[in-house]
Amino acid sequence: MVNQKDAQLDLVFAALSDATRRRVLEQLGSGGASVSELAAPHGMSLPGFMKHLAVLEAAGLIARAKEGRVVRCELDAAPMQAAAAWISHYEHFWGEQLDALGRYLHHEQEVTPCKQAHSKPQPRSASTGTTRSPSKKSGARGPTRRP
Repeated sequence: MVNQKDAQLDLVFAALSDATRRRVLEQLGSGGASVSELAAPHGMSLPGFMKHLAVLEAAGLIARAKEGRVVRCELDAAPMQAAAAWISHYEHFWGEQLDALGRYLHHEQEVTPCKQAHSKPQPRSASTGTTRSPSKKSGARGPTRRP
């Protein structure tokens, strides 16, 4: 059974999974903006863009407020803290894996050192033939069905 905390985390990760929504959050990082200001750099229809805003709002990452005829959006980064905490929980696993990879590569380098400096030059092909380059222009016109 999914609890409220897990459901909210799912919404945050779903919202962050799209590049357009991440760019909107970056835009809002410098301050609030109107919907039309946010939509302008994305080159999509306003109804399509509004769907992205709805996903961000459902995740709690933005707050919308109407000021007269203008709808303004503000960033609310608090829900991202839960996502960051969830990711940091697994950071030790990544660190251990990267350390193990480093130890393995160091061991491999000691066992089989790079032999490029001592390697012999590769023998040239015994073939004396040459390969023609493909023609850059089209050939003559082909036959037609007309008499």
